Amino acid sequence: MDYSQFVKKLQLPPGFAAPSELSFEDLVARAITRDDLSDDVRGINESIELIRRTRGGRWPEELVTEEFNYVDLVWHELEFRDGMSFTYVARKRDGGYLGCCYLYPMGRRRPLSEELVRHDVDVSWWVTPAAYADGDYHTLYRALRHWVAEDFPFEAPFYSNAEIPVD
Repeated sequence: MDYSQFVKKLQLPPGFAAPSELSFEDLVARAITRDDLSDDVRGINESIELIRRTRGGRWPEELVTEEFNYVDLVWHELEFRDGMSFTYVARKRDGGYLGCCYLYPMGRRRPLSEELVRHDVDVSWWVTPAAYADGDYHTLYRALRHWVAEDFPFEAPFYSNAEIPVD
């Protein structure tokens, strides 16, 4: 069967509320909001090549503006509220901006296939060049594995980044 035209909606139990804040070691992830606009624009624009190499995919295609990213952040807020996807801003415990992480329905980032349809969530993330140099890319991956296992109802996550750290 050809699944490539479909997106597999996240299956959440009745009454499930995604955590708005998660922590792991010295990292904190919070549901992204418009309040993160300036840090997010700066982080994306300084990280375009690293995002393409590590996260993969088509986004971002070019530098983002505050106007464009504002709309994107509102969209993320609404999707989070409605349980359609979950986007978090990742920071050091002291507030330093690291990047973002995403829990998306299968089929949104890459076409759904017979192999991918068995997964229930697409997990991806990116960090800034400074955070990558400090090892936070790997730490955020470990954090995501912990959070998905402990704080979400997913049983078969798919980590879709082009670069997956090796423990």
